[in-house]
Amino acid sequence: MIVVGAGPSGSAAACHLARAGLDVLLLEKTAFPREKVCGDGLTPRAVKELVAMGVDTSPEAGWLPNKGLRVVAGGMRLELDWPQLAAFPDHGLVRRRDDFDERLARQAERSGARLLQRCTVTGPLLDDRTGRITGVRARTGEEKRPVTFRAPLVVAADGNSSRLSLAMGLRRREDRPMGVAVRTYFTSPRHDDDYLESWLEVRDRPEPGGRLLPGYAWIFGMGDGTCNVGLGVLDASLPYRDPDWRGVLRAWCASLPEEWGFSPENMTGPVRGAALPMGFNRQPHYADGLLLVGDAAGAVNPFNGEGIAYAMESGRTAAEVVAQALARRTAEGREAALRRYPRVLKDTHGGYYTLGRAFVKLIGRPRVMKLAAERGLTHPQLMKIVFKLVNNLTDPTGGDAVDRVLNGLTRLAPRA
Repeated sequence: MIVVGAGPSGSAAACHLARAGLDVLLLEKTAFPREKVCGDGLTPRAVKELVAMGVDTSPEAGWLPNKGLRVVAGGMRLELDWPQLAAFPDHGLVRRRDDFDERLARQAERSGARLLQRCTVTGPLLDDRTGRITGVRARTGEEKRPVTFRAPLVVAADGNSSRLSLAMGLRRREDRPMGVAVRTYFTSPRHDDDYLESWLEVRDRPEPGGRLLPGYAWIFGMGDGTCNVGLGVLDASLPYRDPDWRGVLRAWCASLPEEWGFSPENMTGPVRGAALPMGFNRQPHYADGLLLVGDAAGAVNPFNGEGIAYAMESGRTAAEVVAQALARRTAEGREAALRRYPRVLKDTHGGYYTLGRAFVKLIGRPRVMKLAAERGLTHPQLMKIVFKLVNNLTDPTGGDAVDRVLNGLTRLAPRA
């Protein structure tokens, strides 16, 4: 097996594939440690996947736990604890991405995968007769030496641009949302906050005249003297003028209390941005020996822009499908099993993502976003329900009445 990309989805896939006894080569174009744009906050969904990989998530291993999410809007603050569920842990975590990704890649190595860094995949190897992928072409090392690697199956975990997917003719669906995120770090006395913090009122330019954006800003304490401060807009394709996202973030930071330290002189790095491919915006997730995972599959949650949990889940799911497929005795049986992968993903998240795409369209209406920002926190019980929905945290079987209603909505929604 070849896995292209050692981000969360690729490392999760490689880890679980190796644990299933398969020979796995994990190719990473850069070298660790390396930077990725992210909020660095992990929900209980992501924590569950870390535990499934066997990662030590204790504070002693450098992980900072949190109790839940603090939402700020309309001059109010509401602290929402992560729910007590049988299916998920009751806490989140924080860790910087420049360290997080390497932790996962090393865990894949410990599980038996072979990690090759500074290996840039330049294209697929194809069977001339069937068009099926049979490996990849790449350039390795500082000297960019050309090499080829062969394998019966390839996992594309190469991010939003996913050049490997494009080379195989798998392009992004234009009818699915694309978001954007920008973030930076500040030294700040707020670094040891027990809650992740989300602000619902972010405008494309300072008031007066600034329009509410369909998204949120965040403040995540890192526990090391710094805060990750950023902005996520859930659909950058909505009919807003194209803002200078870095400027929007700087203006928002300037509006915060001076004592928090979110000023240019306290920045510890540049403002960086990245795209958020949402709602399964590249399909099919399996074709001709290639499986898509993580951002390459457009697996980001449309409700809140969360990507890491779904990246790791898709990597684990791909590994489970591949392990079962390769155990079949005939080529026809193996292919039939592999073709289940898109259906498994859609059975798991397809209905939920359909609801998420409707949510994105709804908050794209300025009046709706304004009402949510100004009045939402005046209804704490309603916010607790929305909190569960937005973060996809319900018990799949059993649970309370809210869980049953939300699970029912997800099951009824089309799995597209």
